[in-house]
Amino acid sequence: MISAGLLASPFLGSVVADHSALSVPSAAAKPDQGQSADAPHLASVVNFRDLAGTGQGYQAQGSHHLNKGVFYRSNALTPNDADLATLNSLHLRSVFDLRSADEIAQKADRMPAGAAYVNIPIFSGNLSSGMPAFKSPDEARKFMQDINKSFVTDTGERGKFADLLTQLADQQGPAVFHCTAGKDRTGWAAYLLQSIARVDDATIMSDYLLSNDYLSATNAATLAQIKAAKGEAAAAIYAPLLGVDRAYLQAGIDQLIADYGSVDKYLKQGLGLNGHTIEQLRHKLIQ
Repeated sequence: MISAGLLASPFLGSVVADHSALSVPSAAAKPDQGQSADAPHLASVVNFRDLAGTGQGYQAQGSHHLNKGVFYRSNALTPNDADLATLNSLHLRSVFDLRSADEIAQKADRMPAGAAYVNIPIFSGNLSSGMPAFKSPDEARKFMQDINKSFVTDTGERGKFADLLTQLADQQGPAVFHCTAGKDRTGWAAYLLQSIARVDDATIMSDYLLSNDYLSATNAATLAQIKAAKGEAAAAIYAPLLGVDRAYLQAGIDQLIADYGSVDKYLKQGLGLNGHTIEQLRHKLIQ
């Protein structure tokens, strides 16, 4: 098992400041956040977005599209007052927090009105103790690939993803799931859900890589702080930990194919999900 508290400022200690105000400007919230409305951009929760994408929603299972306003993905849910009001307008019924106790202690979620809080901690340690071992950016990139592989190989982590998907299938109303940066644990959960809906591989990968766009301002600020405090070489080593790369997700996918042969077998044999749960999710996801 890889011990981690993934993956943003919590691992960088005092080097990194609170970047809640260092994000892209917020788009004005639309008064009616129905299924045809795009998820709003939030200034203080920068990687918040709809699993279904924008516009009509990602194409799925041939001529269908993903239902919007059903599942949202995010980084840590710490909105300012204006963004909390926007989140309240989405009528979220559940918030699934995939962070460890250490991560939550640093900054707990600020809950939207009427939403139930569920903590499913994927990884329980802290990555900071392992950071000095990285001697190069390549080592950091390999670490990120190994994390994604562990979503397939680690029994405990598979159980946590099974719990998340089961609760998402059973719950009523819109839900958001998130980790710290909204890119690794959240990215794997998004990959599984979009795969269940039979979104094509290229679209899933493009959606995964959008975290680099949503996190660009905060990551740039983080790297600037690291460079100022520890030097350019240290910043270069940290950089692969802050973003996503297609090789990270692909490492997990390749491990899944090697161990199970298909996403369906991973869901049923690796996660222990039954066909009813998978069909519940597919029904929620596809128009």
